[in-house]
Parts: sequence; C-alpha cells; structure tokens
Amino acid sequence: MTVTSNRRAAPPRRRARGGTAGGDGSRGTGPRPTARDRRRRRARRIRLGFTLCLSLLVLAAAGAGWLYLRLDGSITTFDSGGLSDNRPAAGSSKGENVLVIGSDSRTDGNAALGGGDKNAVGRSDTTFLLHVYADHRHALAVSIPRDTLVTIPPCKLPNGSWTGTQQDTMFNAAFSVGSTDKGNPACTQNTVEKLTGMRVDHTVVVDFKGFASLTQVVGGVKVCLPNDIYEKDLSPGRATRGQLLFRKGEQTVSGKKALDYVRIRHGIGDGSDIGRIKRQQAFVASLLKEVKSNGLTPTKLLPLAEAATRSLTVDAGLGSAEKLISFAMSLKDIDLHNTKFVTLPWRYEGARVAVVQPDADELFAALRADRTIDGKNASGKKTTSPGPSPSPSSTPAAVSGAGVDVAVYNGTTVTGLGARGAAELTADGFTVTGTATATAQDHTATLVEYGAGEESRAETVAKVFPGAELELVTSAGISVVLGQSYADTAASTTSSAAATPTALPTEVADGARSADDNPCSNLAYG
Repeated sequence: MTVTSNRRAAPPRRRARGGTAGGDGSRGTGPRPTARDRRRRRARRIRLGFTLCLSLLVLAAAGAGWLYLRLDGSITTFDSGGLSDNRPAAGSSKGENVLVIGSDSRTDGNAALGGGDKNAVGRSDTTFLLHVYADHRHALAVSIPRDTLVTIPPCKLPNGSWTGTQQDTMFNAAFSVGSTDKGNPACTQNTVEKLTGMRVDHTVVVDFKGFASLTQVVGGVKVCLPNDIYEKDLSPGRATRGQLLFRKGEQTVSGKKALDYVRIRHGIGDGSDIGRIKRQQAFVASLLKEVKSNGLTPTKLLPLAEAATRSLTVDAGLGSAEKLISFAMSLKDIDLHNTKFVTLPWRYEGARVAVVQPDADELFAALRADRTIDGKNASGKKTTSPGPSPSPSSTPAAVSGAGVDVAVYNGTTVTGLGARGAAELTADGFTVTGTATATAQDHTATLVEYGAGEESRAETVAKVFPGAELELVTSAGISVVLGQSYADTAASTTSSAAATPTALPTEVADGARSADDNPCSNLAYG
C-alpha cells in the first residue's frame, strides 16, 4: 500500500550571497548576486575609500597646520610704527624691494658664535637691498657699505619720541639708534628709503644663529679663499696669528665656520669692508646655488623656513610662515645668471665712504624703472612696435635701435646730459660710439645729424628724443647733439633726474657679480 503525504516538498536551499556556502569552502548552489547587490557592495567600498582619504587629508592638514603654527611662533616682527611718515610712494611696478640686514647682536645665544658682550648695543654688519624685478625673472642686490656717510632721517626711540635728522653719519649707525640690544630695523629702513628714493616692501633681519642654521640645513656652502687665513685675521687683537682657520682655495663651510668666513676682513686684500662685501656677495651667491639645486618647493623650503624663523626679525608683511614661504616661492623662476650683486657707487672720504653721484641716482633710477644691469626692460610689460611717423609732442613709442651706431654730444651747459642721452639710447638697443661736448653749447633743440643714405636710421634715433630735428651733413654716420629742450624734459621728469629708464653706470655694471660666477673669482679689493 502506498502512503502519500500531503506535505509539500521543502524548497531548495538558496545559495549563500556572494557565491559560496558556509565555512567549509564548498560552492553554494543558489543564484548569483543581482545587479542591485553589486551596486550596494560597490557603494560601500566607495564610502570606505572616501572616508579613508578624508581622514588622511585631515591628518595631513592638521600636521601642516601644526608645523605652520610652530614656525609662526618662532617669527619676530618689528614695530612698523617706527617707519617714517614721509616714505617714497609705492610705484606702479609689480617688482619688490627687500632690505636684508645682518645683525651682530649678541643676545639669545649669539655671543657664543660671534664673541663679544651679550649686553652690547645691536649693530648691523651687512646690509643689502634686493630688487626683485617685476618680471620675477631677474633680481639685483645692492650692497651698502656700513661706513657710508648718509643722512639718517628722524627715527623712533624706545620711549616713543623721535630723533632729529642726522647729516653725514655712518650708515650702520641707523641700526643702533635707540641703543637697544635688538637694534632698530625701522630706522635702517627709513635711511635706505631716504638714500635710494625707493620704497622698501619688506625688511628681514638675520642674526648669527639664523645665518649659521641656514648654512647647515642646505648641507654647507662652497666658498673660496685667495690665501690661508688664521685666527688673528678674524680677531686682529690677538698677539699671535693663532691656528689656521681656512686654507687657500675652494672649500665647503657651514655653521660657525660659515659665519667666520663672512666676518673675515683682515688678512685678505687691503683688509677693507669693501673687500669683505665682495666675499659676502660671493657667499650669498653660493648659498642661492645650494637652495636652487635642492628645489624651491614647499617641501624643500619648510626645513629652511624652520631654521630661519628661529632667528629672523621681519616686518609685519612677512610675519607668518605662509607669507615667508609664499614670497620664497615667488622667486623660483629667477635664474642664477640673472641674479646680480653690485655695490653702491662709492669713493673713500678719509676713513669713511662717500656716495658717488650721479652714479648712485642712475643706479636707483634703473631699478625703479625695472631696467636690468645691461639696460633691458624687465618690467614684464610687452613693448609695442613704433609707429611709422613719431609725433614730436607725444611720448615716444618703444624703439629698437639694434644695429644703429650713434655718437652723442652735449649741446648745453648741463653737466651729465650726454651720459643721460647715451644711457637712453643704450637702453633701446642702440650702440653709442662715444660721448663728448659739442662745439657750441647753446643748442635749443636736439639735432640728429646723418650722412648720405642714413636718413631712415636717423629717423629711428629721433624717436628717442621727441621734437628732435633732422639734418643731412656731409660726414658719414649718425650723431645726436642734445639741446636745452631735452635738458628741460629730463629735469621736469624728476628733481633727481632719476625716473628715465637707463642702464646702470658702467663702473657699477663692470663690477657686478652673477650668482652663477665661479666662487673663486673677484674676491678681494685692494
């Protein structure tokens, strides 16, 4: 007899989700996951990945924030209330002027590196004004000898009062106004602005510790000595010459050794501060090489910033790590060959140094106009082609004088007018074959004289001097006789005759150093 059950057969077991059965590793027998199941799994993985990335970003930002806060806490700013109310106007150029002051203050452990009294008044040993051209591809540093006789304008004292103007005073005395152990950066900035007619955008003071730390972070700096140097050369008061500090030739220095190198004045050349400036310029050039070779990136700059900020005093405009690093990054496109070092035009006046004019005014005029050491336009602005016929009453368009030779004559009694006209021509690419005083010095208008077949080139020359007259002469070549009209235009441009873009004075340009020069070249004066 067959017994039939009314109970329905159990449904087949559904395959475990994911395609496998339990923990025995055997394959399940159920259906594969649906598209909806796959989308859910994918969404969970994306959420997990996003959460991990977000967590990493938060940690990284927290770490960077902590580092920036730590750097910010190391930066000291000076009182901007000490800056003069009578400052040069900010120019239309996008270039920047940065004043760098090397302080020999002995406070905060600096006496261990430089010796001397830790309670002594702060002094400045090294000062240069760095002009970063508006194109941010060129830079020029002007060293100012510490013994230069200058006018120190009114400066703020610690008690809030202001000094009177000091005439014919040594330049480094400005930093000591107020007789504090930290010095007076604002007074030095006021003095530099008075001397140059240029507005200083930022001021940085570096002490012994900051300097030593920088050289260690970059792994040392290549320098060169023209002869052996002993302890007595660094400390002339010694009775004996002492131990050998540096051997003649090229070597790498860092820390206190680097500091000793830049402080040495005696035992090389004539032992003057001018000679020391040359070696300091060579040192800064080598330091820039090391920094550039390591790469100007935030990652590479952070260790430098950490070392520098421990001993920097800056203006409020650079008063944070972010601002300092941002400024450093803005310099990354400046080529070493386009980074130049010159010294303020000078001459000895007894035991002191006097500023040579009009060379100094011409130097600062070139910088204000963003003209490079060879007279090129570094303003970052494109020049336009000259029109077919210049208008005598209008400002001349950009002129290209390539391939045109010109002789320049001063047809007035105004001293230096020939050199000024020659500089304008050189800046526009003309070749000036010479300058001289004209036979007659009563010319009212400027005259461009030209020989047969030279009319077209003479017209190009005339574009440099609005209102110039052309005259065909029997002699070959082209010459310019500058008249009183040109002298009046030059005088009205600025009282110091400093606004016309020019090349640097020849003596200044010839003594310039490039940051890529051999460290053993041009090291001693005298």
